[in-house]
Amino acid sequence: MREFRKIAVLLAALALLPGARLPRTGPVPQAKPEAAIEAPAVPEPEKKPEAEEAPKPQPETAPERKPETSQPDAEIPTPQPKPAEAPPVPPSGKGDLPPAPPEEQEPPTPSEQTLEEQHLTIEPESDADHAECTRELQNLGVVFKETARIDGGNGCGIDKPIIVSEALPGIKLRPEATLRCPTALALAQWMKGSVIPAAAVALPESGGITTINQASAYICRLRNGADTGKISEHARGNAIDIASFSFKKGEDVAVRSRREDSTLTGAFQRTVSAAGCLYFTTVLDPESDAAHETHFHLDVIERKGGYRYCH
Repeated sequence: MREFRKIAVLLAALALLPGARLPRTGPVPQAKPEAAIEAPAVPEPEKKPEAEEAPKPQPETAPERKPETSQPDAEIPTPQPKPAEAPPVPPSGKGDLPPAPPEEQEPPTPSEQTLEEQHLTIEPESDADHAECTRELQNLGVVFKETARIDGGNGCGIDKPIIVSEALPGIKLRPEATLRCPTALALAQWMKGSVIPAAAVALPESGGITTINQASAYICRLRNGADTGKISEHARGNAIDIASFSFKKGEDVAVRSRREDSTLTGAFQRTVSAAGCLYFTTVLDPESDAAHETHFHLDVIERKGGYRYCH
């Protein structure tokens, strides 16, 4: 009987278990398990991107965004176009010097005055400089002779003139030319350093230059033979005009417009014209103007700052 009662009690207990439930209030609050479940569902690290994307934190990221829009302006400063707008400086570095016009084209100073009205005088030459110059001519083999001082009046003349008959050994100057020694020296150096080598390359079949045919050396006049204006460098013995070159074989090479001449003769003339500026301070060729369409004008005028005009 006792065993039967125990079995009956166990069966009754088992029947009550399905309806059993935890009390609504108890020592363990229900909020703790809910917090434990919700915490991993919304982890704190995932909230940081939301804070970075919010409008408030934008100032923190602003330093990173500004370089993206401002860097191109910093890398390409606006003042860069200014150098292009600035006036160009000559390669010689003499930006303060105004471009000097050619010897034969400078405006007359004083203007509208004749040669007689300008009251010019002959410039004296140093004895030492003249002696040094003539020694250099002798070393180059230039054939010349010294002559008496020339005073043509009104500033025309040469203090220590020479008469050149051969510009270099075997190369005649026809007709012989009355010049200042520095002009004869520049002519000889130009011939030796540039004209003869250029002729040997461009015109080898011509056999070499035998004569320089000059159109004007010393002559008392104003520039371009005008009635008023500046005195010509020819009137001081500083200039010579070259009309043509004669060779052992073939025809003379006349100085004329050869800008479009694609032959070796054209190349020869353009070469010696450009090289003239290495020795003379003024070089005017047939491309300069109508007054020089048949010759080179070469002179040794001294300009401020050593400026040279070559055209």
